[in-house]
Amino acid sequence: MKVNKIDHICIAVRDLEQARKAWEPVLGKSAPDDAYVDELEKIRVARYWIGGVGFELMEPTAPDGEVAKFIAKRGEGLMLVSLNVDATRAAMHELGARGYPFIGGARPFRDCEFAFVQPKALNGVLLELIDYRWRELAEPAGAGAPPPPRG
Repeated sequence: MKVNKIDHICIAVRDLEQARKAWEPVLGKSAPDDAYVDELEKIRVARYWIGGVGFELMEPTAPDGEVAKFIAKRGEGLMLVSLNVDATRAAMHELGARGYPFIGGARPFRDCEFAFVQPKALNGVLLELIDYRWRELAEPAGAGAPPPPRG
């Protein structure tokens, strides 16, 4: 499986506004580079670009969402690391053949797909594989359409 880069890192938080106040000075930012709500994943997100890698603060929008369940079980903190791959389904097939278990199947996001590897297989870390092409990073500021929401 070819990994193109670390796509993003997600921190689960109870209160997004409070987390922003804590993290933005550390990140050298005054606001998120991309803020959005993902209805399907039941999260509100503040995304920051740090050297071409997304750093996301995720707040649950419903008590039955995965981020809410994570916080209830483990508390706030690092929830997942996402790796950018050429093709999510091909990466799933390759890792699946090597015995890595997945949580469900591929899920849609923008014009791509993502999938989660079971944390028990990777030292307790939830690994996401995503095949999104970050055109936003290649465009000069103000060029093209604004980034669509991320989930």
